Amino acid sequence: MSTKKNALLWNIAYVIVIIGIGYFIYVSSSKVNYIWRWKNVPSFIVYKAHIDIDSPVKGIVQDYKDHKLYIKTLDGKIKIIKVEHPEVKKGDVVDTTDELGYNEKYKSGPLLMGLFMTLKISFFAIIVAVIIGLVTGLMRISSNPLLKNMAITYIELIRGTPLLVQIFIFYFFIGTVFHLDRLVAGVGALAVFEGAYIAEIIRAGIQSIDKGQREAAISLGMNYYQLMKHIIMPQAIKRTLPATAGQFISLIKDSSLVSVISITDLTKAGREIITSTFSPFEIWFTVAFMYLVLTYTLSLFTQYLERRMAKGE
Repeated sequence: MSTKKNALLWNIAYVIVIIGIGYFIYVSSSKVNYIWRWKNVPSFIVYKAHIDIDSPVKGIVQDYKDHKLYIKTLDGKIKIIKVEHPEVKKGDVVDTTDELGYNEKYKSGPLLMGLFMTLKISFFAIIVAVIIGLVTGLMRISSNPLLKNMAITYIELIRGTPLLVQIFIFYFFIGTVFHLDRLVAGVGALAVFEGAYIAEIIRAGIQSIDKGQREAAISLGMNYYQLMKHIIMPQAIKRTLPATAGQFISLIKDSSLVSVISITDLTKAGREIITSTFSPFEIWFTVAFMYLVLTYTLSLFTQYLERRMAKGE
């Protein structure tokens, strides 16, 4: 009972600390000589667009009902056109390309479009990075000196140089040589960078499996492929899942660097909005929150996988 009471008290203390931090931020922001424009932020995520509707025919407006215009053409036929907000009335003569009115439709704003691009880049980069990491991790523990040394060289070279520099090299040099699109170059740079870290995670996971299990599997007549598939990799994946998920989260955040090669991801979209609105605080806070939603969702999914794997043991 006392344990539950202590847990409750500490949770209350946590809430108080969070409220205190929020109040401190509020007080600090109120002292800044800055006009906050939070009401403009939603329009950069989703906005209601006006779609102009032009007349496709010549004729006379006969009627308007149920958001539809009925136009009688010169040959006596009735043309029905959906117009939510008409700017013509019954009896008006219209010509082709004359504006009849407009419809309203919700569209993705620049921040939401940038979020989709960040998701797209991160998704493909994660897939390629896992493949690179798995192959390189196996090469890293190989008994073949060529494969092992190639893996070590790749890992040390990538981990020893900044990602931003690698993106520039990938885009301006490799991309020019192989005529790569900037999106492919960005995904490739992120995948190659994160693949080196995933390779070390996989290598550590494989080597953490007790050697006795390998010897027992070999004594039962298993070959290397069967050993890795049925004995080593299932256990290694469970052990390395938290670290691998952390690397995926890092990749999502690192994807913001591809904006330097003119890919309109979430970060670049935020910069472009700030240039036109001069509202840096609101936009950067919103961008940070959207990144947080992405990474926290991935973290929750990883925790779910960990629980599922734990039940299977």
